Amino acid sequence: MTQQSNSGDRKPRGKGPKRPRKPKVDPFSIGELEITDYKDVKMLRRFVSDTGKILPRRRTGLSTKHQRRIAQTIKIARQLALLPYTEKLVRK
Repeated sequence: MTQQSNSGDRKPRGKGPKRPRKPKVDPFSIGELEITDYKDVKMLRRFVSDTGKILPRRRTGLSTKHQRRIAQTIKIARQLALLPYTEKLVRK
C-alpha cells in the first residue's frame, strides 16, 4: 500500500480576507513633521514603543534617511535623560 501525498491537492490556508494595505507616508517628506531638535520629546515619543524601543521603518513608514536621523535624535535625547532607555517592565 503506497501513501499518496496530498500536497498538490491542498488549498493554502487563508488568514482572512485580503485587504489592500494603505501605503504609509513619511510625515517628514510631506512636511507634516520636522526633525528640529532632540528637545521635542512629544514628537520623539511617536517613534518609540511603549517599552522604550525605537520603532522600525516598516512600522513608522519613514524613509531610510529620516529613520536614521530619528534614531540618532532619540539616542541623544536618551543620553540627556529626556527620554527613558526603557519603560518600567511590569510582570504579572
